[in-house]
Amino acid sequence: MTERKSDQGEDVYFRLSEKIAQKEARKLRARHRKKLSNYLGLSMYGMVGWSIAVTTLLGLALGYWIDARWQSPISWTLTLFFVGLIMGCLNAWYWIKLEQEKIEKELEEIRKLEEDD
Repeated sequence: MTERKSDQGEDVYFRLSEKIAQKEARKLRARHRKKLSNYLGLSMYGMVGWSIAVTTLLGLALGYWIDARWQSPISWTLTLFFVGLIMGCLNAWYWIKLEQEKIEKELEEIRKLEEDD
């Protein structure tokens, strides 16, 4: 009978130590994720800015080149400037949407882990 109590006690300690280890691992992942999220946020701003700026400047350069080569009643510089700007915004929106989906997926996994505890 004393062995049975001892086994139960060890089982309780084992479950408690497992639970503590899981919580500690979650805290460490959260700390690591927080550091990464700061850099990810800065890189996301950079990516959004560059995706808009590069396409806008490419449109501007192509429009200027077309206007310098051929006479036209349409200002290709202005037209392709706006086309590049719109394309850059759509590209930035696409990347932000992908990142948002990834973040939501991670949050859902965290919620499931917390529900299991």
